[in-house]
Amino acid sequence: MTNNSFVNISSQQLRRAADLQERIESLQAQLAALSGSPAPAAPAAKAPKKKRGMSAAGRAKISAAQRVRWAKQKSVKPAPAPAAPKAKRKISAAARARMIAGAKARWAKVRAAKQAA
Repeated sequence: MTNNSFVNISSQQLRRAADLQERIESLQAQLAALSGSPAPAAPAAKAPKKKRGMSAAGRAKISAAQRVRWAKQKSVKPAPAPAAPKAKRKISAAARARMIAGAKARWAKVRAAKQAA
């Protein structure tokens, strides 16, 4: 019987169902005693799973081992040589003047083409 079926029965029927259940359990216990096997236990509610924890000593051991691994890894790598800063390239005043003159000439052509159009 399911729990939903007990909703619509009378108290007398409910008492009879409980008596039958007790009788079934008693008979099962007797059968188990005859066969020598333990009586089937009533299904008990499962206890919630316990979270596993770690002791402070365990954490300390793990962190110490990790520090050793990091130190080993860092010591194997050669230290990078400091890179010399790249010297800035300088342009002479004469070259700069030529570039400016060339740009002015190109823009003058663009303006002239625009006016002609």
